[in-house]
Amino acid sequence: MTENNKKKLKLKVSAIKNGTVIDHIPAKSLFKVITILGLDKISNQITFGTNLESGKLGHKAIIKVSDKYFKDEEIDKIALIAPHAKLNIIKDYEVVEKRVVEIPETIKGIAKCFNPKCITNNEKINTCFKVISKNPIALKCHYCEKITNENQMVIK
Repeated sequence: MTENNKKKLKLKVSAIKNGTVIDHIPAKSLFKVITILGLDKISNQITFGTNLESGKLGHKAIIKVSDKYFKDEEIDKIALIAPHAKLNIIKDYEVVEKRVVEIPETIKGIAKCFNPKCITNNEKINTCFKVISKNPIALKCHYCEKITNENQMVIK
């Protein structure tokens, strides 16, 4: 197949006028990102694709959300699920800002401590973790000092 024919076969995803594009999501994490951001409960137009070819990830996913700009807490949630994701802020069909999500040094109120005896699981106290490893993700609870790794992590 010629290079010209390959270009013709590529599917085009329509541009959004205003909103956010979340790119470079690991393909296996797409629906987890949709769920933790509550995108399954909003009425905004959402376009997503998965198992798209990616030089960096092998396969990636992408989400386009019209008329939605994410708060820092929401971006921190994305970082815990898709630490290499990139956000493109779109205004009038133009990318006005590019952001690489980063795992912060401290995670507050986003993840649940895996220790069932932790005070945060038994009283109305917000969780607080120190990030002790970013690859793989490992969080140390401020209260019980137990380590929650990415396999045990539950995002609120």
